[in-house]
Amino acid sequence: MKTFQIGIITKAQGIRGEFRVLPTTDDSERFALLVGGEIFVDGVAHTLEKARTQKNIAVLKLADINDRNAAEVLIGAKITIPAEKALPLDDGEFYIRDLIGLCAEDENGGSIGRLVDVLHTGANDVYVIETPQGSFMLPAIKGIVRKIDLAEKKIILRLIDGLTELKFEGKTL
Repeated sequence: MKTFQIGIITKAQGIRGEFRVLPTTDDSERFALLVGGEIFVDGVAHTLEKARTQKNIAVLKLADINDRNAAEVLIGAKITIPAEKALPLDDGEFYIRDLIGLCAEDENGGSIGRLVDVLHTGANDVYVIETPQGSFMLPAIKGIVRKIDLAEKKIILRLIDGLTELKFEGKTL
């Protein structure tokens, strides 16, 4: 079964088994939609009993975790859900898991490399592109990212002056 990561447990909260979760999803409110259903904590299935949000941090309670000591054991654990429970996306939105590994090409069809990571910076995401000469980063904005084609497994990029002035062992990208 494919799973989809939605958070990481950061600390216990209170004495009744609740814990704080740093969402790895754009919508921290999405945890409330899962109450009563099954989620996975480091691959182990649990029933989500309660969920609330405090300042973009989710506070969760699992049915079988009933004290602070049991919650503390889970610190650092990844929370995942079955992929089919992922929220639907609007046009032009993509899950990061679907972007990783895409072939990066320039607007003329020339190979640049492969998208290996997506960084969240606040203003906009940043794509990390790995090339034979090394890795570089590009802002994930419309002027740079021209097209994402999941069917073709490629991302078309406009490489503007200044972003490609990287030197690797005497070579310019």
